[in-house]
Amino acid sequence: MTSQSTRAPFARAARGARGYDVEAVEAFLDRAREAFQGAGSLSSDDVRTASFPLVRAGFDVPSVDAALARLEDALAARERDARIRESGADAWVASAKGEAQEILARLSRPEGERFDREPWHRSGYSVVEVDIVSERVARYFAAGEPITAEQVRTAAFHPQRGGYREEQVDAVLDAVVRIILAVR
Repeated sequence: MTSQSTRAPFARAARGARGYDVEAVEAFLDRAREAFQGAGSLSSDDVRTASFPLVRAGFDVPSVDAALARLEDALAARERDARIRESGADAWVASAKGEAQEILARLSRPEGERFDREPWHRSGYSVVEVDIVSERVARYFAAGEPITAEQVRTAAFHPQRGGYREEQVDAVLDAVVRIILAVR
């Protein structure tokens, strides 16, 4: 599957700008094609956590990210349908509700206490910025206030000494995206 006709038609990064490594992106997309044709395995989590080296003359980052978001959406829909076929709709809904409740409990903690903090001499995510996103996600789970998977995926936070632990925040936001995609 490496012929030029099957290659992703992504624009290259602007001159002097860095983009995603072409070979790494193409290898990942080959893997995705194989998975869609039943010859391999790839999950929506694999897509969400994919990363590529930044290089000169690479693929335009926003173009690749948009394509990966669409791929993640398609895989999440497949995974949801498979889970419903295997376990039934009631079990699937109960599982999604349970995970959402766990997240809501964490995000309902007081401001500044929603995630573990880094020691003062290490940087983490900005507590104020994460808390703002956390409140928005909590309103989604508690009251159905609209938020999209794309808004959660693209949330970015400034570094802060003694801020929230990045791994914890990222894991919760990944779970939020998974739930949003699952309940569409």
